Amino acid sequence: MPLIDMPLEQLQQYKGVNPKPNDFDAYWERALNEMKAVDANVEMIPSAFQTPQAECFDLYFTGVRGARIHAKYVRPKHAAEKHPAIVQFHGYSANAGDWFDKLALASLGFSVLSMDCRGQGGSSEDTGGVQGTTLNGHIIRGLNDHPDQLLFCHIFLDTAQLAGIALELPEVDPERVYAMGGSQGGGLTIACAALEPRIRKLAPVFPFLADYKRVWQMDLAKDAYQELRNFFRHHDPQHLREDEWFTRLGYIDIQHLADRIRGDVMMAVGLMDTICPPSTQFAAYNKIVAEKRLEIYPDFGHEHLPGFMDKTVQFFLD
Repeated sequence: MPLIDMPLEQLQQYKGVNPKPNDFDAYWERALNEMKAVDANVEMIPSAFQTPQAECFDLYFTGVRGARIHAKYVRPKHAAEKHPAIVQFHGYSANAGDWFDKLALASLGFSVLSMDCRGQGGSSEDTGGVQGTTLNGHIIRGLNDHPDQLLFCHIFLDTAQLAGIALELPEVDPERVYAMGGSQGGGLTIACAALEPRIRKLAPVFPFLADYKRVWQMDLAKDAYQELRNFFRHHDPQHLREDEWFTRLGYIDIQHLADRIRGDVMMAVGLMDTICPPSTQFAAYNKIVAEKRLEIYPDFGHEHLPGFMDKTVQFFLD
């Protein structure tokens, strides 16, 4: 078959090239402590969209740095007992999607909490306040400020905070809280389960936000990763500080969080993916030490993977 990356045998052994900062664990301990100190002030407002089988709410909570975060919350209307819940994350620049998209899962007895990432296509706030560039991209937001200012640090924390809210909902069984998403949503699924290890199962699809230096080496800093190229062209055109920048990006590289996951993992990858190269995805997958399995689509890229949603539903129902 054609190759756009390493042969599968090498992918299965690949552990990534993007540096991990020496203080990585202290960084995330500090970040999680900041999150835990926030008064979330959770608010649920009934939506104008309602159905006979499910209740729909706009859920709001306060995240780190005072940002008000929005999620769509759909729960089965006639559930007789505590039931499972899924936290769901969307692709880069998009939003939580239509209410309709969550109803199939609600019909199977799941509550669904679908988050709008701050500052992207939905209703969540981006409170900003960083030094340096804010042009064309969230990966580089805060890169030339203190590492605590990295926007994706805050977005990762939002995912964990939302999962914590789901775990505390009176109608939800805390032993059956799961996570899912594709592309950016796949990366956030991994980050969420790493930072909130009570997530019992997760189903990431071709995760974004992994092994940034590998993306650069493959000359694939375009499309979703274009901002990496833009950053160097504007702020370090001779790459005099290249090691420093990639090391700083290591704080928000999901491969370095992956070994914190405790839930069961089912991940999907397309071996022809030129948006999130397979090696970057394997860098994260190969560091997961929890129970895991990989669903490989040899002829598919960054696109719909036939049958994987059916597999995900069965995985969550088992």
